[in-house]
Amino acid sequence: MQENIQEAAQNAFGFAHLWASGDLVSHTVAYILIAMSVASWYLILAKAWDWFRVRRAARAVTAFWAASSVAEGIERLNQGGSDSPYAQLASQANCCNNDCEAVSGRLASRFDPAEQMERALRQQLSATQANMENGLTLLATTGATAPFVGLFGTVWGIYHALVAIGLSGQAALEKVAGPVGEALIMTAAGLAVALPAVFAYNAFTRSNRVVLADLDAFAHDLHAFFTVGKPFVANSAQIHPMRARAAAEVA
Repeated sequence: MQENIQEAAQNAFGFAHLWASGDLVSHTVAYILIAMSVASWYLILAKAWDWFRVRRAARAVTAFWAASSVAEGIERLNQGGSDSPYAQLASQANCCNNDCEAVSGRLASRFDPAEQMERALRQQLSATQANMENGLTLLATTGATAPFVGLFGTVWGIYHALVAIGLSGQAALEKVAGPVGEALIMTAAGLAVALPAVFAYNAFTRSNRVVLADLDAFAHDLHAFFTVGKPFVANSAQIHPMRARAAAEVA
């Protein structure tokens, strides 16, 4: 009998009792925290999968430089993933190498061949960086605001708990500790939502910086290869028009 009374007293306080006694504001705060948590974990898992695919695609760079032609090298990069940023860089550089000077009369055609190549690679790097940083703003916002959202729920809950205690006229410690402790659950919930988002944001920011540095180095190698590198075949005027033009100007 005594155990049943203690169990009933324990069940009188907790998250279920807090939810049942909450109003529209406290329920809205809880729904906001749930939505932020779901969005954060979705982005964490999606970004982790993207990072895994990028690291797998990076292993194909060695195979690219071991290829006997640019087309074969791009095909090997594509084997690392259909959306490999390394394959996109190489494809963009190869397209610029073959087509940048094909159409005259455009403003872009007035650039020096090496500058055309640099411009094409820079645009592709910018697009890749924007894609990699997509969603990080939401993680940062969640990590920065979720504790305050939970704190607002706590303050709101404590306010209503103190009002109810004041109306009852019983200000004993056992009457105050329960409702106030319930309200503190919102602060714990806000921290539980914020901490994974903060850790993930820092981890993905660092991994993006490492990947972008690797891509930048690969873009520099591609720029050097297509502008000043040694042609694969003697008839470089067809395969490497930029090199042919540079050789003609020197001659």
